[in-house]
Amino acid sequence: MKVSELAKILSVTSDTVRFYTREGLLKPVKSEDNGYKQYGRKELNRLRFILSARQLGFSVKDIEKILAHADHGSSACPLVRNLIEQRLEETEIQFKHARNLRRNMKNAIKQWRNLPDKEPTKEMICYLIESFS
Repeated sequence: MKVSELAKILSVTSDTVRFYTREGLLKPVKSEDNGYKQYGRKELNRLRFILSARQLGFSVKDIEKILAHADHGSSACPLVRNLIEQRLEETEIQFKHARNLRRNMKNAIKQWRNLPDKEPTKEMICYLIESFS
């Protein structure tokens, strides 16, 4: 099947298929007749796996490692468990940062709600931001 056919089956864009092909995660065969890349059932299954892994927060590098294990006939399960724990820790940190940012934004809205607008000066660009505490 062609790029567009694979993309349609999995409800992704052709650019998505091309991206994972460029990254080396999909390995289509080049047609001798027309030079088009042909994707088979293996690529369909790999892309389905890749999309599922991405939904769980695995990076492209993570997926490369997981696929390498599988391609060599080794269980990737221990690696997957380890990686998902790392991704969860990273996500928890990002979540804490996002909560702090949200709190700061709400505080800024409260502080700035009734303040007047001011023109910039040589010392100040926007006093709202510069005076935020």
